[in-house]
Amino acid sequence: MGILSAVYGVVLSGRDFFYLNIRKPKKLPAKVISIGNITLGGTGKTPAVIATAEKAKGFGFKPCILTRGYKSKAKGPVFAGKGNGPVLSAKDAGDEPCLMAERLEGVPVVIGGKRYLSGIFALENMLHDESTLFILDDGFQHISLHRDIDVLLIDSTNPFGNGRLFPEGRLREPLKGIERADIIVMTKADMAGSLAVENTIQKIKVYNPGAPIFTASHKPAALADISGKRSGLEELRDKEVYVFSGIANPMYFKEMLNSGGAEVVRYKKFRDHHYYRQREIDKIIRSAAGRDIITTEKDMVKLRGMKNTENIRALIIDFSIDEDFYGMLFKLSL
Repeated sequence: MGILSAVYGVVLSGRDFFYLNIRKPKKLPAKVISIGNITLGGTGKTPAVIATAEKAKGFGFKPCILTRGYKSKAKGPVFAGKGNGPVLSAKDAGDEPCLMAERLEGVPVVIGGKRYLSGIFALENMLHDESTLFILDDGFQHISLHRDIDVLLIDSTNPFGNGRLFPEGRLREPLKGIERADIIVMTKADMAGSLAVENTIQKIKVYNPGAPIFTASHKPAALADISGKRSGLEELRDKEVYVFSGIANPMYFKEMLNSGGAEVVRYKKFRDHHYYRQREIDKIIRSAAGRDIITTEKDMVKLRGMKNTENIRALIIDFSIDEDFYGMLFKLSL
């Protein structure tokens, strides 16, 4: 292990010791589910959070998402949405909170680095009900807040990177942290193959032999234009498409398009959470040369208000998992 990763590991150990032995995690006066990962990006967390919030309503809960709001300009706690669409732009809220606020009806989304304060803010400003359920987005390492259930997502196609801690690898913390998970979900299992998934499950069980393990995939559901109008995936079948995105795992997105029958002739990749300028969009349109232009939902929310976006469409992706996962999750949350 290099010196930077070693220093990072020491800081993590100190943080864990502090919150587990000196200052106990703060507890909100409502149930809290955390959905997070042990690696940097690419596990498909946002679709999982959206799906969990939607399902929570069907189980009688009133969900509220608490999120850090990566690259948000807003000083939290503040609402990214109150359940009827975004109240902040993607630039102010961050792309993922804006997407969640756009996709989820009746689900408040609160931005703030200190999730305990965000929860109190939500309770004081909107929520006054025993059925309130907080969903902690990207919260596996946010141990300063008590959670009732910890859901850990692991990318089946690249579970632990090179096995090293950040900044030399993708791990946010040592693999021993897996032992904190109450439920583990292997995402993108459809792309990894059964043998790879089983090998990863065996490694997981070394650290956490008791947690139930589910497999999940991310399924293309529809296309949507800049106004949100949806159309069927069959429109892409046997067509050449120009694709651009700023996400952590562009290859997985490309595979989903190919599996739907599209032929990706060019893929313009930007850094995760990239914010686009008008000249970049204009250049993409020229390079596409009349071909269909496809991007992700997370990228599309950052194009609102820009010019020449009429022919750009986003691929809508849904989180797909056995219904037993939700039954177990919400039973444990009661």
